[in-house]
Amino acid sequence: MTDLNLIVRVAARGDGVTADGRFAPLAAPGDRLLADGSVEPGPHHQPPPCRHFPECGGCQLQHLDDQSYAGFVRDRIANALEGQGLKLPDFAPVHLSQARTRRRASLSAQRIGRRVLLGFKQERSNRIEDMRECHILHPELFALVEPLRALLAALLPDKRAATVKMTLADQGADLLLEGASADTLAAAEALTGFADRHGLARLSLDDGFGPQTRWEPQPVTVTLSGTPVLLPHDAFLQATADGEAALVAAVREALGDAAVTADLFAGIGTFALSLAGKLYAAEASRDAVLTLKSSGRGLFVEHRDLYRRPLSTAELNRFEAVVLDPPRAGAEAQAQQLAASTVPRIAYVSCNPASFARDAKLLVAGGYRLAHVTPVGQFRWSTHVELCAAFARG
Repeated sequence: MTDLNLIVRVAARGDGVTADGRFAPLAAPGDRLLADGSVEPGPHHQPPPCRHFPECGGCQLQHLDDQSYAGFVRDRIANALEGQGLKLPDFAPVHLSQARTRRRASLSAQRIGRRVLLGFKQERSNRIEDMRECHILHPELFALVEPLRALLAALLPDKRAATVKMTLADQGADLLLEGASADTLAAAEALTGFADRHGLARLSLDDGFGPQTRWEPQPVTVTLSGTPVLLPHDAFLQATADGEAALVAAVREALGDAAVTADLFAGIGTFALSLAGKLYAAEASRDAVLTLKSSGRGLFVEHRDLYRRPLSTAELNRFEAVVLDPPRAGAEAQAQQLAASTVPRIAYVSCNPASFARDAKLLVAGGYRLAHVTPVGQFRWSTHVELCAAFARG
């Protein structure tokens, strides 16, 4: 007989779901929902490692062990595909990034009197969870959290909010402070002194008129598939190095030995720089386009907004393979053109299972076969899921 109080899965926003469809916060598969609304832990319920859980919005699933967390990542993708009426393909084992490997993050800050709050915002709230420990950030980035409080106390007026964008580059930490200004000599000296003491790769301010570099001893780069490329301010970078490697490997496997490839929504070259043969790259960000053109790899790069002007079927038919890595909104217009094309192979990288499944339905309706999906959970303990899907003609 089915135990209707048994938690059988975790929903998209992180709540456990019982066999009869009731929701239970902070429940893992195998837990039981008791009559008073509390949860009796089961075999997959682990003690959360961080004191800030569950208030901090940086993590929603620290109570899941790796087996159930991997199941959540896979199920998010499978449920999205089934919701579009698609047959499930083969799934690779889920790749999970380990704790303390995040190399980019956006933290919120606010000065209240002499105190500066700094951390992720609380779940479903604008309140800042003041970070005193973190189990997802790379240690080199977390080491800057406490010193940043003192710096921001000197830069922010009382009750002023700011955002700290952190990225780990080849030369060290790259920081962009949004909402902060340094108009006095003392503030300018505080900035350069902070950057020097902590060995930053770059320190920039954005007071509303775009990033201004205030410290950069040498050009900041990030190495992608063995090629160092310039890192523009606030450029998109995969959240972990191992997550990037898993997605690159999946893309390469999906494309095989294609000699002429198009990389659409190419960014700064995460996938284009990993591929052999002739490469065309399309990207809407001017800074990313300049990075790709200066990479030394001989790519043909076009500054092109693929939402407004997707590649046409005639343009696509010149390629043996296509890589798609769109933002969360997906690539519906481009997928429609691809569905009518003769491109033999497609690798679709996505950070949103819902928009991916919508676009996958278009491709399948156009005659493509969804052959394989590689799920990636590089935002450790969050509900954020990534994937690489392989499509083939016929």
